[in-house]
Amino acid sequence: MQRVFSGIQPSGIPTLGNYLGAIRNWVKIQDNHDCLWCVVDLHAITVWQDPAVLRQQSLEMAAVLLACGVDPAKHILFLQSAVRAHAQLAWIFNCVARLGWLNRMTQFKDKAGKDRENVSSGLYVYPNLMAADIHAYHATRVPVGDDQRQHLELANDIAQKFNHDYGVDFFPNIEPVILGAGARVMSLRDGTKKMSKSDPSDQSRINLNDNADTIALKIRRAKTDPLPLPFDVQELAERPEARNLVGIYAALTDSDHASVLKEHGGQGFGPFKNALTMLLIEKLAPIASETQRLLSDQEALINLLRVGAERAAVIADPIVKEAERLVGFVGLRGD
Repeated sequence: MQRVFSGIQPSGIPTLGNYLGAIRNWVKIQDNHDCLWCVVDLHAITVWQDPAVLRQQSLEMAAVLLACGVDPAKHILFLQSAVRAHAQLAWIFNCVARLGWLNRMTQFKDKAGKDRENVSSGLYVYPNLMAADIHAYHATRVPVGDDQRQHLELANDIAQKFNHDYGVDFFPNIEPVILGAGARVMSLRDGTKKMSKSDPSDQSRINLNDNADTIALKIRRAKTDPLPLPFDVQELAERPEARNLVGIYAALTDSDHASVLKEHGGQGFGPFKNALTMLLIEKLAPIASETQRLLSDQEALINLLRVGAERAAVIADPIVKEAERLVGFVGLRGD
C-alpha cells in the first residue's frame, strides 16, 4: 500500500468544515493506505503560542482525531515535535530550496499581509518543513485541499533538486489525494466565507465538541434567505447560505445537492433546519462524547502518542540519516 502523510495544526477544536473537508477523508482512506497522521505543533509555533494552551490544544486535537475514527493500531498518530527527524530534514531542505520558490508561496503572502517584515522566519520557511514532514517517511500520497497544492508542488521541487544535486534517486514524487465533495463548508453567518476556527463569532461554525443544544441553536440561527428550498440545483448558485446548508446535508449523507433537493425541495428553511440539526447531532454527538472520554485520561492519551512517535521515528530516522550521509555529514551520533 502507498504511504500517506497528513498533518493538522493544534489550533483549537476542529470545526464541521475541518471534519468534512479533511478528517473524515483521512478515516476513509485508512482502508487502503499506510497512514501517518500528525499533529503539527512545530508548524503551530510559526506564530506565537501560549505554551500551556499549545500543550492542551495538541492533546485535544489528538483526542478529536481518535474520536473521529483515526486508527492508532493499524496506522500511526503522533505529535510532530516528538520526532526530531522532521526538524533535521527541514534544515537540509532550507539549504536546498531557493528563495525565489518561497517568494512565490501565496499562503505566506496572505498570512503575512502588509506586515511581512515583522513575521517570524519560521512562517517564511514553513513550506520547507512541510516538505520534510512528508519526505522524512518517503510518503507518496498526501490528502490536500486547494490551499495546500502549491506547497505540495514545492515539496516535489525540493525533492527533485536534492536528487539532482546529489546524483541520487532518493526522495520519491508525491501525488495529491484530492478531497471530494463537502470539502468547503462555509460560515453559518455568511455563505460566501469559509467556516473557520478563527472567526470571532462562535455562531459561524459547528465545533466537533458542541453538544446537541448548541448545534440546534446554531443551525436555528444560521443565516438563510426568505425563499423556500428550490427543486433545481442551478437555483442555488445565487443563494450562498442555502447552498451551504444543502451542501452540509449532502456531505453528511454521502449524497449530492440534487438528491437533497429531491427530498427537501419546496420546503421552507424551518423544516429543513430541523432535519439538518437531527442529522448533525446523530453524526457529531458520538465524536464529542468520545473526545471527552479520551481527554479525561490524559496519561493514557500521552502514552498512545508516545508510542506513535516511536513508531514514526523507526520509519523516519533511517531515511533522514541517509539524507545526512548523502549531503556529506560524518554522522557521529550513536543513535
